[in-house]
Amino acid sequence: MFRFYWYPNCSTCKNAKKWLEENQVPYEAIHIAETPPSPEELQKAADKSGLPLTKLFNTSGKVYREGGYKDKIKEADDAQLKAWLSENGMLIKRPLLIGESQAAVGFKPEVYTSVTAAN
Repeated sequence: MFRFYWYPNCSTCKNAKKWLEENQVPYEAIHIAETPPSPEELQKAADKSGLPLTKLFNTSGKVYREGGYKDKIKEADDAQLKAWLSENGMLIKRPLLIGESQAAVGFKPEVYTSVTAAN
């Protein structure tokens, strides 16, 4: 079972959700703004996706821009990055799909195919 962090008003998230349903992938949908992932879950997502924590930030989002995170993340350690992300789900690039062995940040059908096949 995958954990699928999404924002219902996000068109990319809707496309990812549709893909999961069409491909009969079992998942638990979690509203990313109402229930952001914990620091531990964020670390798992980074580790399983092979991405650094900085790539989990939604750099095109309003919260990111208005909060000045572009400069803040340059000096922050991993604990601080995870704290910011876990405190505000709108800072996280979405959707976020986390499985047992792999994870995907954002949505690309070919990546979802690979991640869901591996888990």
